[in-house]
Amino acid sequence: MRKLYIEPKLIKYVFIISLIYFFSFFISAESNIDKLSLPKGFEISIFADELESPRQITETKKGFIIAGSKNGDKIFALLDADKDGYAETKITVASGLQNPTGVTYHNGDLYFAEIEEVWIIKDIDNYLISDRADSPIIELYMNDLPSETWHGFRHLRFGPDNNLYIPIGVPCNICLEPQTKDKRFAAIHKYENGKLAIVADGVRNSVGIDWHPVTKKLYFSDNGRDWLGDDSPSCELNVVNKEGSFFGYPYKHAKDVIDPEFGKFIPTLEREFIDPIAELGPHVAPLGIAFYDHNKFPEKYKNNVFIALHGSWNRSKKSGYKVILINLDKDGNYISQEDFITGWLDGQNAWGRPVQPFIMSDGSMLISDDKYDVIYKVEYKG
Repeated sequence: MRKLYIEPKLIKYVFIISLIYFFSFFISAESNIDKLSLPKGFEISIFADELESPRQITETKKGFIIAGSKNGDKIFALLDADKDGYAETKITVASGLQNPTGVTYHNGDLYFAEIEEVWIIKDIDNYLISDRADSPIIELYMNDLPSETWHGFRHLRFGPDNNLYIPIGVPCNICLEPQTKDKRFAAIHKYENGKLAIVADGVRNSVGIDWHPVTKKLYFSDNGRDWLGDDSPSCELNVVNKEGSFFGYPYKHAKDVIDPEFGKFIPTLEREFIDPIAELGPHVAPLGIAFYDHNKFPEKYKNNVFIALHGSWNRSKKSGYKVILINLDKDGNYISQEDFITGWLDGQNAWGRPVQPFIMSDGSMLISDDKYDVIYKVEYKG
């Protein structure tokens, strides 16, 4: 067998370079964190770093944080065992996947999604706390999803009815034919009795759903169409008061923007158009949403909803790149909105893009960032 010989001097140089890279990343991370602005009493830190475009987040009963990935091919489990606010343990749960963005935990099992399939690992905690000598058993849960990758990044949540909910965006900027031929597109579905059922129709591209803690109604973000100028149309926050409701796409956008190509067909439609409860701004790209239903944050945040604005990609002056708070009344009606975290946009340079706010079981909040490749932790210190 041929032996590989490496000069001791080379080993020393490699070691030094590795140290420089590590500390430069750490210093850069800390300096960027200092750019983020939060309300008085809140603190933000890096919970996990050196991830690969983390997207949706979920938490197991044993406290493992599972993160999906947009550009990577792996699902990771993270654990802050010593409770210092940083996840020192990172475990690869599954690999060789196609854009595994969606992850959710339900009744002890982990569900995760690629473009076309949803998979399940049963009793995920038992595997994670074991010696993990073997790979976990991964079973197919469903394969009823379209193969198109445009707006094909999956987002998964189990609802109060114990059904799995999945938004399916349209494979275009603005179009009618795909959803006319295939009812899966431009809708939010629940997977019930082995098949997809439409919960909300006329939805362009939702990547964030959650249920009001009191009313149990489904709320969802939706991304507005492009190429109608810098300031139109607005992205949206919607609520489903009745299953099967129609939210306007592709005929009407936001509350009053008639589509120049498809708006002419509105008089021929025998459907009620449901307006968004809140307009979030043009091209801000709202992704994950999360209701706050714990007691660690001040009372004003209780039963209100956080939304991550991922940020514009084609606006002449960038917008979004922040986390906002939507204030609701006791019945879940819109009152106002305000910034919660800003600073990812430095002038016209965006160094980070928030994706998914997630409320942990201890009442603190995690936020994934698929540009800076980290997950932040937000705590209220008073």
